[in-house]
Amino acid sequence: MAMKAVIYPGLALAMALASPAGADEVRHRTDYTIALAGLPVAKASFSTVVDSRRYTISGDIRSAGLADLITTITAKTTVNGTLQTNRLQAQDFVLDYTSGKRSRLYTATFRDGNVVSNSIRPEPKRDPKAWVPVLARDLRSVLDPISGLIFPTKVRVCPRTLPIFDGESRMDLVLSQKGQRPFSTRGFKGETLVCGVRYVPKSGYKKGRKDIDYLRNSKAMEIWFAKADAVGVYAPVYVKIPTQYGMLTISAVRFGDG
Repeated sequence: MAMKAVIYPGLALAMALASPAGADEVRHRTDYTIALAGLPVAKASFSTVVDSRRYTISGDIRSAGLADLITTITAKTTVNGTLQTNRLQAQDFVLDYTSGKRSRLYTATFRDGNVVSNSIRPEPKRDPKAWVPVLARDLRSVLDPISGLIFPTKVRVCPRTLPIFDGESRMDLVLSQKGQRPFSTRGFKGETLVCGVRYVPKSGYKKGRKDIDYLRNSKAMEIWFAKADAVGVYAPVYVKIPTQYGMLTISAVRFGDG
């Protein structure tokens, strides 16, 4: 599951848009390319459906290019929830992840921001001496890794700390303000808000993992948020994550209907 630690959490920082409460049903799509050290390794598409005060975001991720020469990776994820005044609040999160012949199904149910149940099937075998367990206190006041990165335009994007639970691991993403950068893609051209990101693992990971330690010590991670005037939110269009194998970049090639 080593590639999950790089590709999937990275994609959790780059997802689709939502619509303001009270609107008619809206369907929205955002597509991304993922590259490692400048070479394509995966593609992703996220579809959002918003109906009144509810939303559903569905993602489809698939390895591509050189990554397919090593192993085939696919992931399908869905999050359902409600639209609040200043956030999207998840109710159910599912991730179906496959790497080669190994598959895992991660589920989490949220109520008022707290995880009330979660499961991993099949259950992984872990050394309790090496594993940092997720405790009950880690599952209070948390966000899912998909809609947790979407912000209404009236809400400050960064600085802030995002408490994320992805069905297995609990982490904080500490966002800091780094100014603005221009960005252009299908559906968007203009200035983006640039946030530095510090990755703080809390629980649900193996002690001594080099990829976890590398991310924890990195100061080069960034997320660029673009404003979508039509739907009144900020959402990521560009992410860069340093890894031991080079810079992982996630870039929107389609931001909205374009």
